[in-house]
Amino acid sequence: MPELPEVEVVRRGLVNWVRGRTIHAVEVLDPRSIRRHALGVEDFMGNLEGAAVSDVVRRGKFLWMPLLDSTAPLPDNPEEPRVPGVALMAHLGMSGQLLMQDAGVPDEKHLKVRFRLSPREGMPDQLRFVDQRIFGGLFVTTLISTDDGGPGGLAESPLPLIAEEAAHIARDPLDPSFSFDLFYQRLRKRRTGLKRALLDQGLVSGIGNIYADEALWRAKLHYARPTDTLRRGEAQRVLDSAREVMLDALAAGGTSFDSLYVNVNGASGYFDRSLNAYGRQGEPCRRCAAAGIHAIIRREQFMNRSSHTCMVCQPRPRNGRW
Repeated sequence: MPELPEVEVVRRGLVNWVRGRTIHAVEVLDPRSIRRHALGVEDFMGNLEGAAVSDVVRRGKFLWMPLLDSTAPLPDNPEEPRVPGVALMAHLGMSGQLLMQDAGVPDEKHLKVRFRLSPREGMPDQLRFVDQRIFGGLFVTTLISTDDGGPGGLAESPLPLIAEEAAHIARDPLDPSFSFDLFYQRLRKRRTGLKRALLDQGLVSGIGNIYADEALWRAKLHYARPTDTLRRGEAQRVLDSAREVMLDALAAGGTSFDSLYVNVNGASGYFDRSLNAYGRQGEPCRRCAAAGIHAIIRREQFMNRSSHTCMVCQPRPRNGRW
């Protein structure tokens, strides 16, 4: 499943290739990929054809493209900004890909939806949604005002609007409007383990299993540490670690464990080669080895998934919450 850095890589690619372009035509090759659009194929196409993509926004792992009606009359005041009311929501699921392709490139085997875009010099004219496992999908959604009056998410032209389906999740560590004070206040009130809290999208969004393990390793904290015992400095350390590991992943293009995950240009990420905890069970802890200490990364079952920790530099807490 793509995590926040993977989705941010896609967002940045779409900003460069799609922002400001008009959707001239939509072709739905497999209606299963728009099953979340309750009104069906014709309504989906009707909402999109003629619409201009004004931006690409992400909060946590949610990604959407606000749309403007390119055929609507301009406002009486030319300085008055046009505000989008709807957006194209993209859920990548396990294997969803948004790819830019020239018209002459043969269709991908698992192509589900094709968007033909207004021409722009030097850029492909098609955006394609490809999805082998069909766990992802596309749909048109309403934009609503944010609860805190801040931007809906990370965007090029931040507006206080958010896709309705994303309104329930908290801000993520890469969001400039993220509030550590609010995060710490809510964290302390939860009587749970630290990793469970980091995976709670209502507390902080965008941190998935891989990056939670990596952040906890960097912060030297065990995943079962009770949240109500965390000091402010420890909470800041783990949040900073989460932010750092995701920025490192962004610089490498995301974490790719599955050949099905690619960014908007079809290139896979390479950050998996730099992981320190996740997937390294039975291998030496790099930090401990550098200090001349023999320690092994341990893998344990956790919430139907796995947690990876160093037996030495991430000691088990007393009264841990598993």
